[in-house]
Amino acid sequence: MLQASPLAPTPSEAQGMLCGLICGGSAAPESAWLDLLLPIPPLNPDGDATLDQEVQPARAVLGALARRTQERIAGPGLDFPLLLPDDSHALAERATALYDWVRGFLFSIGVLGLAERDLSAQAQEVLRDFADITRLDLNQLRQDEENEAALTELTEFVWVAAMLIYEERAAPRPGSR
Repeated sequence: MLQASPLAPTPSEAQGMLCGLICGGSAAPESAWLDLLLPIPPLNPDGDATLDQEVQPARAVLGALARRTQERIAGPGLDFPLLLPDDSHALAERATALYDWVRGFLFSIGVLGLAERDLSAQAQEVLRDFADITRLDLNQLRQDEENEAALTELTEFVWVAAMLIYEERAAPRPGSR
């Protein structure tokens, strides 16, 4: 479905973008995400916005994915997984996917226009740590136990950090419904 996107994100990057919108407090994360990934073309001379035959089904499938992701982030428990390759894939591939996820998350935080003053000191530190992740040199990554452990720890950190930003920026407050 992502092949129809002019941004050409990886699946991990696309999920990171969606999670950035959700966790950052977008009022309409699904539509914002779909508009970033698969923009609706301008009106044609007849006054209609016609969606390409590839884009319309992609928007429908990705919209369902967005709703499910939002439900899992907001739901009880720890039922929200990052969309990353599993351990059967090479370390470099998994590290690159985490890099892509973080990059997508930061992209959406930027799209939302969040400034440091909008965030707690802890959330500001999280975003600085995320920016540091995007500067990692993955070209020389060795497949060894130390790097496996580091990637596991980094992945857990990213998950917890994203949930921290969600709790701060987007989670419903008691009595707000």
